[in-house]
Amino acid sequence: MREYPANDAGAPTLVFGHGAGAGEEHPWIVRVARDLAAHGVRVVTFNFPYRAEGRKLPDKPPVLEAAFQAAWNEVVAADRKSGRADAPYFAGGKSMGARIASQAAARRLLSPAPAGLVFFGYPLHPPGKPGQRRDAHLPDIVAPMLFLHGTRDPFGSPDEMRELTLGASARAKRATLEVIDGGDHSLIAPKSKDPKSLERAITFAANWIVSVSQARSTPEVDLRD
Repeated sequence: MREYPANDAGAPTLVFGHGAGAGEEHPWIVRVARDLAAHGVRVVTFNFPYRAEGRKLPDKPPVLEAAFQAAWNEVVAADRKSGRADAPYFAGGKSMGARIASQAAARRLLSPAPAGLVFFGYPLHPPGKPGQRRDAHLPDIVAPMLFLHGTRDPFGSPDEMRELTLGASARAKRATLEVIDGGDHSLIAPKSKDPKSLERAITFAANWIVSVSQARSTPEVDLRD
């Protein structure tokens, strides 16, 4: 695992899973983790078993979920042993990592339960196959959820994501969607359109995590306003 500490020892922690095609060492993952840390969010990344073993094909979902759970447990145990401040923990990831984080949370595999979930490019369905949805478990998540999604993402159209988050919001009352205009599956827009699209997504995610963390100590704050 790799840790990207924030300046504040009591900063919220995000345990972040990578996508199917690249591990925690990928420049995109490293950039996002470093920038989130610079914005006050401690980030811990890890490799799923197939990446750690040098294989290309992802493991089956139960193996991936167990790996996310193991990484989560390791972070929490290390923090408790070191006496780190009792700051909130968030789960999330990019693409496949986002989906596995959500499945692990829906199955109550993460303890303590995450204060929120952050999805960079949630893979709602395979490209060109809108009928193969991957959202049946989302209503089982009661924590706040943030979906960061590009308008050029083939894994889900903006309209599909709006429908999804409105439905999830009606059930869990905690879904937020931030659409990145021109962004692809990695939230990167053409430089001629928006050279700072990923930077804006990272800033939004960091601010959201901090706001959810603060709201936990002030329950009267309604995040939907």
